[in-house]
Amino acid sequence: MSESQINMTSAKRWLLPDGVEEILPLEASKLEYLRRQLLDLYESWGYQLVITPLIEYLDSLLVGSSQDLDLHTVKITDQLSGRMMGIRADITPQAARIDAHCMNREGPVRLCYADNVLHTKPRGLLASRVPIRIGAEMYGHAGVDCDIELVCLMYATLKAASIENISVVLGHVGIFRALVEEAAIDADTESTLFDAVQRKAYDEIDVVLDAAVKDTTLHSMLRQLTRLSGDEAILQEAITVFEDAPNSVKKELLELVLIVEGVKERHPEMTLCFDLCELRGYAYHTGIVFAAYTPDYGRAVAKGGRYDHIGEVFGRSRPASGFDSDLKTIARLSSRTFVQKTAIIAPIGNDADLLGAIAELRARGEIVITNLLESELAAQELEDLNCDRQLQLVDGKWMVENLT
Repeated sequence: MSESQINMTSAKRWLLPDGVEEILPLEASKLEYLRRQLLDLYESWGYQLVITPLIEYLDSLLVGSSQDLDLHTVKITDQLSGRMMGIRADITPQAARIDAHCMNREGPVRLCYADNVLHTKPRGLLASRVPIRIGAEMYGHAGVDCDIELVCLMYATLKAASIENISVVLGHVGIFRALVEEAAIDADTESTLFDAVQRKAYDEIDVVLDAAVKDTTLHSMLRQLTRLSGDEAILQEAITVFEDAPNSVKKELLELVLIVEGVKERHPEMTLCFDLCELRGYAYHTGIVFAAYTPDYGRAVAKGGRYDHIGEVFGRSRPASGFDSDLKTIARLSSRTFVQKTAIIAPIGNDADLLGAIAELRARGEIVITNLLESELAAQELEDLNCDRQLQLVDGKWMVENLT
């Protein structure tokens, strides 16, 4: 092999797949600091940490999930059993299994997590294929108080990370689903309508409704629903639009109203917006859907919703609601100034007093780095190690002195 071929081969070994990145020490420290802070926040609300398997059988990993999640899941064959396995692309189905199969509690169960997932391709421009999903889920409570708590906890998550100008967008898939059922729209037409609504293709929506819905009242309600998107005035407009709607529709709308009232009582300063044709996760979401946005990012920073009955295939159907976010995105958007902790450089040696002084400093939370070189470190080397102090022998005692 020629020298040029060796150099090319060596260079290629540095390359990472598109959407896969290394995290260097300063950024890794910031991510870990935020991870600990947010998990402590969740713990203070009563959410218990779970650590789920990185890989498991597909038939349990994709339970209740959408086609989108299926497409984003990396699939491999288990060499022991021959069954198909997947590397998790989401943690929510795993948390639901833990509640249904392992916890065996009757009352509400609060779980949280923070771990890597893997996607077959990035979900958006500049998005990572290996995000760190951090989130919280509650199981076993069907009332609006559960959803109120989770919307508020999502908001508290972003505030704790010092993310500015947060807007929370609320929707409710139950309203659309109830109208579709009242209008007796068949499954194929529902799928076509759903696709047009997701793209906000209003002309296509009108064509589908004209052909499928003969009841003029339901036709009008479905058409108006797809246009109900905007600020807090939209909710009042929705109340007016559905004033004469069937009870099944009004029941879903009332649930949204009660959630909004509860959230505003706790956080009157929160900016709320509404998108009643937001049908994200329509295949498994059963009620409210919510997401947080900031002008500094083109996608949702965090998102969640209610997904009742996901645990049914695990033998225990439980009400469920939750949210998650990518910790890498949170760290990138955080306005908090992260200062890396400075260190103390110490000489290497087996002197008992020296070793005792180093141990005492580390026990007090200091970073102490022993100098393994025979000579003193140069200024640049000390800067690279972020050392601003040194441990030295002064009048027979080991003392910490500032570096000059």
